[in-house]
Amino acid sequence: MNIVDSSGWLEYFADGKNAEFFANPIQNLEALLVPTISLYEVFKHVLIHRSEGDALRAVAAMQQGTVVDLDSNIAISAAKISVESKIPMADSVMLASARANGATLWSQDEDFEGLAGVEYVEKK
Repeated sequence: MNIVDSSGWLEYFADGKNAEFFANPIQNLEALLVPTISLYEVFKHVLIHRSEGDALRAVAAMQQGTVVDLDSNIAISAAKISVESKIPMADSVMLASARANGATLWSQDEDFEGLAGVEYVEKK
């Protein structure tokens, strides 16, 4: 199972320098999990920088994977991760969602560098 963090989705949609790194986990729909926080972040970013139509198309593509809701167990786990690893709320929710589902988190966000269960690539 795989989770791609928001920066990875945006990189993939923009066909950025690291897009290929994220292509396999995104295109493997049977193993793709999408936390609701990622839907929020990607929709907001695309809405600000492009249009509502583009934002809706982006989240529609994301929802081809299995959406993972933020429940109380993930929320509590995310709070612990945030305190222990000193990472922001959205990032800790991503990692908690991955861990709760036995998934690998794919990211280019330096907050995740060196953390267990994360496939990290430096942002180019």
